[in-house]
Amino acid sequence: MRGKILFAAGLAVGYVLGTRAGRERYEQLKNAAKGFWNDPRVQHRVDQVEDFVKERAPEVAEFVSDGAKKVVDQVTGRGATKPSTAKPSTAKPAARKPAAAAKKPAASS
Repeated sequence: MRGKILFAAGLAVGYVLGTRAGRERYEQLKNAAKGFWNDPRVQHRVDQVEDFVKERAPEVAEFVSDGAKKVVDQVTGRGATKPSTAKPSTAKPAARKPAAAAKKPAASS
């Protein structure tokens, strides 16, 4: 309940402060952001990042794909796709007890 009250109070404070600033301040902020984005230095960095992403995209896609395949194999229980190089065990499996013998009836009181 306390969280809801704090959330409502935050909304009220934000609304009051927002309406006081008004449309004029919003326009000032919007124009400042537009001016920053259109700055040639910023656009130069944006172009560099785009080129970097275009070069690395195939590597990232392959890495993500391989990781996803490993996760699917683990979740579905398929395990590794490579054949095991371990030698087969020569030990005999332990004898299993019948299920009825393993469970004893509960004593009634």
